[in-house]
Amino acid sequence: MSNFVALIVEDDAFHRELLADLFRDHGLEVVECSTAEAAELVLASTGTELIALVTDVKLAGDMSGVQLAEYAKRKFPRLNVVLISGNDPPYIPLGTRFLLKPYPTQDLLEAALS
Repeated sequence: MSNFVALIVEDDAFHRELLADLFRDHGLEVVECSTAEAAELVLASTGTELIALVTDVKLAGDMSGVQLAEYAKRKFPRLNVVLISGNDPPYIPLGTRFLLKPYPTQDLLEAALS
């Protein structure tokens, strides 16, 4: 993998593909997951290679996007973590950005890549 990898976690396949295409169009490699549990495994094995984690708050499975964001920031404090949702999250973990859907794609790119 390159040093410019984004992890996209979204249980809706259509939205996941849109997000993945957005980051690919900006020159990043993308790893896609539909559950936080799968993303946790990716983080554990390749977390140091990631520059951004973008996750929906509500996901299929037992783990939420908020819990995933907390795990990611604990393990990789420098990782850019962005939570996205159509509703306000119960809370936003320290060092994590939140975007309410619908959001401008430029806002997402800035949050994930800066």
